Amino acid sequence: MTDSWLQGVGPFMDVMRLGIRPYAEVLELQKELLEKRIKDEVHDTLILVEHEPVITIGRKGAQLGDVPVPVVEVERGGEATYHGPGQVVAYPIFKLPEERRDVHRFLRDLESVVIGVLGEFELSGSRVDGATGVWLGEKKVASVGVALRRWVTWHGLALNVHTDLDAFRPFQPCGLDPECMTRLADHAELPGNNLLCEVLLVKHFLLVFDLELPPPPDPPDTASGGFPELPILN
Repeated sequence: MTDSWLQGVGPFMDVMRLGIRPYAEVLELQKELLEKRIKDEVHDTLILVEHEPVITIGRKGAQLGDVPVPVVEVERGGEATYHGPGQVVAYPIFKLPEERRDVHRFLRDLESVVIGVLGEFELSGSRVDGATGVWLGEKKVASVGVALRRWVTWHGLALNVHTDLDAFRPFQPCGLDPECMTRLADHAELPGNNLLCEVLLVKHFLLVFDLELPPPPDPPDTASGGFPELPILN
């Protein structure tokens, strides 16, 4: 089976907004969607979530001292990073088309998504040679770490929006001095929650990866027991 039955005029990207969730719960969701995307049972899917406080360690490993939050070893690339409230984490479960099957290009595309979001606030995000992620000036505002299976992606990026930066201080995030971390709220006027940044992430994932949102569902069929028609007011 191919995924043409899913595409229509797409290809489409479903979006799942989860609010604040434990890391382990969302990791299992990623694995479930990963297997379904490999089998073409679902569209490309973008998960947007804030995590309860956790440190994750990628395949490069990391030396951690005494840290006050749970630590989880995961399959993504990279070293250690922190996830917690006030940070938007985006997990694209995407089947890369043949012309995009380049891991380095995928990492640069994720950085482009973040750079596009920062541009909405008239901020210039930048890359650093030899590293992944996005910087504002000398400070890192977004981390990127991915895994792929049969050219379907999982894990993704974390954008510090209102993140408590003190959470990075007990270790070296991505092998860096913790003082290099920053958050968007220190550079732009933002609402008190992450909704605006989630909306902008969706916008720029669609633009960078040339995807579309699925069409809205058909209205209920009132003849078959759906919602009744509203009365006409004269």
